[in-house]
Amino acid sequence: MLGFVVLFLCAAPSYGNQVAIVIDDIGNHERDLELLDLPGQLSYAILPHTPFSQRFAYQATHKRRELLLHIPMQALEDKALGPGALTLDMRKWQLQTTLGHALATLPQVKGVNNHMGSALTQYVEPMKWTMELLKKRGLYFLDSRTTELSQAQHVANLYGVANVARHVFLDNQTHPDALRRQFDQLKALAHQQGYAIGIAHPYPQTRAFLATALSELATEGIELVPLSQLVEHKYIQLAAVKHSAQTSE
Repeated sequence: MLGFVVLFLCAAPSYGNQVAIVIDDIGNHERDLELLDLPGQLSYAILPHTPFSQRFAYQATHKRRELLLHIPMQALEDKALGPGALTLDMRKWQLQTTLGHALATLPQVKGVNNHMGSALTQYVEPMKWTMELLKKRGLYFLDSRTTELSQAQHVANLYGVANVARHVFLDNQTHPDALRRQFDQLKALAHQQGYAIGIAHPYPQTRAFLATALSELATEGIELVPLSQLVEHKYIQLAAVKHSAQTSE
């Protein structure tokens, strides 16, 4: 359990130039296991009930890599969601049972993020049911921000669930030039605001790119950290702001 105190404040966090990179969509292919050979403290979001989810989680835990549950959520487009999906036609008990079962299969996870979800995350009610369960489990939520209309972080704050949001998708395009642009954007954000969160996918092109590009982070004074470290820093900073405001009254 992370045990964060969620505060309804906004502040510019001081992280000291840190980056978290989450690799989504893990579990469908045996080649996903090769991503654990990438250097540094990457985080991995595992799709539930997939052929290699358990094997990946076991090996990742032994390598002390951070894991998230990558829970499928209904998209605006009619896309196949895969097993364990949360949909708009579910009642509360159905959604929480489905999510709870997925979490039970991956007890190693520290947080949850959405796989797709451009439809579901726009609706407050299913987000309430989701955050209610995450609060009970002491898990954080990463909003992948597949829609600008997402209600996920707003509802997470209401329920006291620690949360952060994605800044950059690294590989919406997998051409080397596109990967370079997105990675440079991630680094620039880390320098500008002290931290940045990127999401990537288990594409062969992405793996090859990161195998060489990740070394740039340390060279440029950026630390690659598990996502939970950025989540924790966020709430430490918010608590410090609140304490400062109270003592100055």
